[in-house]
Amino acid sequence: MYHLDNRFLDFMKKYISAHGAPKAIGPYSQAVLVNGFLYVSGQIPIHVETGDIVEDIEGATHQVMKNLKAILEEAGMSFENVIKTSIFLKNMRDFQTVNSVYASYLEEGCYPARETVEVSRLPKGVCIEISLIAYRE
Repeated sequence: MYHLDNRFLDFMKKYISAHGAPKAIGPYSQAVLVNGFLYVSGQIPIHVETGDIVEDIEGATHQVMKNLKAILEEAGMSFENVIKTSIFLKNMRDFQTVNSVYASYLEEGCYPARETVEVSRLPKGVCIEISLIAYRE
């Protein structure tokens, strides 16, 4: 079994903090880049400039995607680099609206792998949260 010394792993990790996305609301990073893989923490619909939460599902989805885009750009990536997303919805009846907005940020035919699940609660009572994994060589 191969064991990687944590001090070595820390050297290989780069913590990403984008000014164009809301600061983490807990003890976690917006994103961590390791060996070309970018692991982006779940983003909720907080408007970065005002701190307000976007309530309606269409606007909330746009805000989450803008927050994700800012983090990707800070890491030198774009939605084209995304290989996996996870969408958490407070209400699965919002699926079609979310799907439409989400697709508008991606190139048709080059969609990442994804799951969408309904959950009973999300941080700050929001209606949507999206996390992702991206890669670049």
